[in-house]
Amino acid sequence: MIKSEKNIQFFFTRLLSEEIRKKSERVIITIAVISFIVHLLLVALVNFGVLQLNDYSHLFSNPISAIYTPFSFILIYEVYLLVYYLPKSTTIYIGKQYEIITLILIRGIFKDLANLQFTRDWFNVSYDLKFTYDLAATLILFFLIYAFYKLNERKSEERQEKNILSDEILKFIRMKNIIAICLIPIFVILAVWGLFHWIHGSFFSISQIVTSLKDVNTIFFNEFFTVLILTDVLLLLLSFSHTDKFNKVIRNSGFIISTILIKLSFGSDGLLNTILIVAAVLFGVILLLIHNQYKKIILPDN
Repeated sequence: MIKSEKNIQFFFTRLLSEEIRKKSERVIITIAVISFIVHLLLVALVNFGVLQLNDYSHLFSNPISAIYTPFSFILIYEVYLLVYYLPKSTTIYIGKQYEIITLILIRGIFKDLANLQFTRDWFNVSYDLKFTYDLAATLILFFLIYAFYKLNERKSEERQEKNILSDEILKFIRMKNIIAICLIPIFVILAVWGLFHWIHGSFFSISQIVTSLKDVNTIFFNEFFTVLILTDVLLLLLSFSHTDKFNKVIRNSGFIISTILIKLSFGSDGLLNTILIVAAVLFGVILLLIHNQYKKIILPDN
């Protein structure tokens, strides 16, 4: 048992400690800046005819598209933060999911900027319509995430007042630490595989299988949210070890539904995609609001 605890602490310190988080932030910022410059150079080489690329994803036709690359690395850091906060707070962990899908939406806006067509038939052009939907959705999501964290802020204040953790809760936190440690290599493998698959399909595939691939935004994150759904279900089951309160069970179950809605958005296009994302976050906010109000009710023992 002692050896097991030491192993958990060893991996946790080297993967999810505050020091590693700060180092990861500095590394990601550096990589993001370098990748932005490299992407700009590739766009310049393609536009001047020096370099020939099969640009099926339209990422090398316009300098504005270069913003897509550093945003991708920022998203990678957000994924790390999601895992980092998983053992600390379930609601912040869910909030990070909402931040990630919002950043994916913003990243797509930068990509779509290169394909905008400024005509009188704005609402008849698919790219222009999608751009409009995404802009409106970003504002709505930003407000909903603010509301979500505001609701969680009140809960955190109540938790600090108690400041006493039972043995069951400590065991639950320990299990969340183990899950978080396991998620790191899983996400690294998924990210490397997704990047390799996209590069091969976009630039080296003779059969041009990229034409059958979905939107570039789904790379890694489609599988990422599948893993999160499974993780959320596992957390729900483990939570029964320290609580069987109805409001907490409904809250944790509802968060799974919210994640599933986000996952479903990757399989849809246009307005439906945007509606599913907004509905997922709105569902989470309303769920947390009701959960917090439910806690104030004093129910009889019998």
